[in-house]
Amino acid sequence: MIDSAASTNVEVKSEPVPEPPRKIRVLLADDHPIVRDGLRRLIDLEPDMEVVGEAGDGETTVQLIERTSPDIVLLDLRMPGVDGFGALQRLQRLPNKPKILVVTASEEKSEYLQAMKMGCSGIVLKHTNSELILKSIRKVYEGEIWLDSHTTAAVMKEFASGGEPGSQGTVRGRDRSPLSQREREIVALVAQGYKNKEMAEKMFISEQTVKNHLHNIFDKLGVSDRLELALYAIHKGLHTEDSRG
Repeated sequence: MIDSAASTNVEVKSEPVPEPPRKIRVLLADDHPIVRDGLRRLIDLEPDMEVVGEAGDGETTVQLIERTSPDIVLLDLRMPGVDGFGALQRLQRLPNKPKILVVTASEEKSEYLQAMKMGCSGIVLKHTNSELILKSIRKVYEGEIWLDSHTTAAVMKEFASGGEPGSQGTVRGRDRSPLSQREREIVALVAQGYKNKEMAEKMFISEQTVKNHLHNIFDKLGVSDRLELALYAIHKGLHTEDSRG
């Protein structure tokens, strides 16, 4: 017989259940239901992604972004009413805008450059295979710029001609002064998506020093913004260089 008074209670501690990793929240914006259906089916098979909304025009896209706060928007450029460019313009005013990955069937190369200048983080053609579409979503989510070989060549061609279809020549005397090694490292980090503060921390220099370097780089290369600088880096193969600090 067990003496209940003498018995002791044994406390069993349960191991904390780890929270599931956060999924990449994706919004689909395309006026063709069959395209949205195909993308949704593709994304639903991935354990690290989820579709949080679908839109068939730019107006609905902006409204859903404000309502669902997606991480990534797969955006078609040609939609009825407010098109993809109109949506990009409106999104620039949002305080916490998502990253935009343009998914298009357009062969108008000037549209690629225009979309990049309006803040999209990458361009994927609709005939791209499924694995690359998923890879592009993950890369853009991580802060990288996504351009495949076809779209890179198209953007660079428009970029070199000044961004206007049919124009000739190069942009403002690029390469008139060589970059120092430190400047090349900063160019590489800009192309990889680093902000000024992040570059300063990585390179163990002040944020003001980064700004001074960028001012000199812009002047040497004749570029006017970070996008042009990133495209220059891709064109010259500088985007893969590492900063040694």
